[in-house]
Amino acid sequence: MPSLVRPDGCRIHYELFGDPGSPVLTLLEGIGADIAGWRRSIPALAGEFRVVAIDHRGNGASDDPPGPCTMTTFVEDALAVLDELSIERVHVYGQSFGGMVAQEATLTHPDRVRTLVLAGTHPGPAHAIAVADRTVPKGEPWRALYAPGSPEVRADVVAEDRRVAAAHPDHPRGQRRQWEAMQAWDAFDRLPQIAVPTLVLHGTEDGVVAAGNAELVARRIPDAELHLLEGAGHVFWSEQPELADRLILDFIERHRDA
Repeated sequence: MPSLVRPDGCRIHYELFGDPGSPVLTLLEGIGADIAGWRRSIPALAGEFRVVAIDHRGNGASDDPPGPCTMTTFVEDALAVLDELSIERVHVYGQSFGGMVAQEATLTHPDRVRTLVLAGTHPGPAHAIAVADRTVPKGEPWRALYAPGSPEVRADVVAEDRRVAAAHPDHPRGQRRQWEAMQAWDAFDRLPQIAVPTLVLHGTEDGVVAAGNAELVARRIPDAELHLLEGAGHVFWSEQPELADRLILDFIERHRDA
């Protein structure tokens, strides 16, 4: 499987999907996630784009970070993958923590980003709107990822998600490094500098990142488009994949020449 080794020795895993001649869409995942988490969206997205999916250091098939990280570390990892593939400008779709990496990449390397899709994310802990307390059964923290009742209504979807997650490596140290990088990061005051077309997506029943953060981010980014997915949780791309994919494809199509 394709990978590259960064100067600090950390190996970054990535996967490619779709027609090599198509415009490129880069996928940036959340804390503790991996490329398999995109499996419901990749077929639709790869039908229109050359998809480059990246496992952050500390996720999936990538190595654990050898030391402390900043958000810049994750941005540089992603850009290194694109450089390895000789890709200059891309559409970027970041989920949760990946949405924070996407914000930082767009702010610090605007020449590399054509359009930006931010999903279930916030502008940094210092300004983030806190999520309302929500009780989940003891020993079942994964339920917070879904809208209330979704694990029962979509039992087959949730069961598959859990099977896939259990089959992939767990990286407690890597997740801690990502969490630390997030805690030290803030983009709130810089968001008005983002000049690329931006779509902000969020589930209205998100129990991990409050939906109010989507409105906060969209207000701060000039001309950003906002779409709230009614009744969806943090992993709306798992609960409502067809709608989420269509919103993204339609948005990028309208800004294909960006």
